[in-house]
Amino acid sequence: MFSKSENREDYQHTPHAVAAMARDLPDQFFIPMHRHYRAQLIFGCSGVITVTTEAGAWVVPSLRAVWVPGGVEHEMRTSGLVQMRTVYIRPDASAPLPTSCCVVAVSPLLRELINAAVAIPNDYQTGGRDERIMNLILDEIQPAPILPLELPMPNDRRLLKVCNAIIADPGCTMGLAEFGQQVGASQRTLERMFPAELGMTFSKWRQQARLLAGIRMLAEGAAISTVALDLGYESPSAFSVMFRRALGVAPSEYFQAISARKSAP
Repeated sequence: MFSKSENREDYQHTPHAVAAMARDLPDQFFIPMHRHYRAQLIFGCSGVITVTTEAGAWVVPSLRAVWVPGGVEHEMRTSGLVQMRTVYIRPDASAPLPTSCCVVAVSPLLRELINAAVAIPNDYQTGGRDERIMNLILDEIQPAPILPLELPMPNDRRLLKVCNAIIADPGCTMGLAEFGQQVGASQRTLERMFPAELGMTFSKWRQQARLLAGIRMLAEGAAISTVALDLGYESPSAFSVMFRRALGVAPSEYFQAISARKSAP
């Protein structure tokens, strides 16, 4: 459908401040750690994209996007079939843009602008419709305070081992005392470090990790009962209660709600 290049390097030094690329990716497609000159707005028309940096991870369904400033190392993984649309923006673009990774709410207008932008050649003429579309994208990029889909990561090596163990096995039921024995820190030390470094308690952080894992699994087509069991919940209803409390809808309604909002005028 798209004749433009799917190589991100072809978008780093184009003539204009904004360029956009379309790329369709299969389920569980992995792009290893990399960085590039331009900032990047990562948006998927379908499926779920997980973007990970040293600072944390962002799990984004198709009504949201992730902003990654230029020069920041990041990796990406898809859950479900993802129609990825990426806007690359030169650091000296005139609009005030975020200076750190964040979630961006994708309004219906921004979604349509991105879909139009991926068909615009990188060497578009100035002064016309194409330039106006690209400039309007800059105006529409606004950070959104959507914390439930972000998972911060610590700097302390002991705490990092605990967090990585939970990410690798979100259903693990080990407590901080057991983790402390493995990483060489007391339970009380770890209890203090979680809010100090991550802004939340251990139980809240683990719940957040399970929430993001659950979203990915649901996007891949797993049944709610399977997701609940794999994530360590006693029942599907217990998982559903946590999910609804965090995101406002039940797991069975989550992607249906996204599809309904995407198709709304």
